Amino acid sequence: MPLPSDLPPTGIDRLLSIMAALRDPRTGCPWDIEQDFASIAPYTLEEAHEVADAIERQAWHELKGELGDLLFQAVYHSQMAAEAGHFTFPDVVTAICDKMIARHPHVFGTDSRDKTAEQQTKDWETQKARERGSLRTLDGIAASLPALTRALKLQNRAARVGFDWPSTDQVLDKLVEEAREVTEARDTLSQAELTEEIGDLLFVMANLARHLKVDPEAALRAANAKFTRRFARIEDWLAEAGKAPADSDLAEMDALWNRAKAEEKAR
Repeated sequence: MPLPSDLPPTGIDRLLSIMAALRDPRTGCPWDIEQDFASIAPYTLEEAHEVADAIERQAWHELKGELGDLLFQAVYHSQMAAEAGHFTFPDVVTAICDKMIARHPHVFGTDSRDKTAEQQTKDWETQKARERGSLRTLDGIAASLPALTRALKLQNRAARVGFDWPSTDQVLDKLVEEAREVTEARDTLSQAELTEEIGDLLFVMANLARHLKVDPEAALRAANAKFTRRFARIEDWLAEAGKAPADSDLAEMDALWNRAKAEEKAR
């Protein structure tokens, strides 16, 4: 299906027409025609992570393209939904517009704007709960979220109905307890039991981060970046000596790791 000759050079209508052309059963792209919601979903998650990565790196020159890729995912799913008779892209736009208006009565309604960000967050969650109706407290939190992010959302949701430790001290006590259980039973547990215990430990770590107002996913991403950066310095210094990590040993690499740490702190 050729693009209309009068199609504007920019804008969402152009993107929608391109998507329809890609999915056209007669003249479209064979790969695109074969896709379905399940096969495209991993790409949607990947594009969302690439947006977050560009923001994390403050790569503003890349962010425009990454946001375009993410928008294309929304258009892709909407095209498939339209073909199946579920909904259209305008329906998606209408739904999000209606939701934003309903959840911001202090902007689009008569509620006072004289509220703290914390109170507005509570109001937002109250409106979401009203929309969920009779659903259970933890319903609606996507299972496909990164595990630490989902743990944080589960804990926040439970905390709003009073299921939470009142202080960080109790979370730290639980963290020590879970770590002790892993340490004491690591040689006697089955792999499945050990996996469960490690999961419990990570869940408490997410809870500790929440109590300290730290995003555990962001904290772990930063730790990953730091590890990558420092290990790269180890490889650089080994290469200067004509060696690769496989030619080294733990003592040498550990000393270089400490050198990399010192180098960063000196900046």
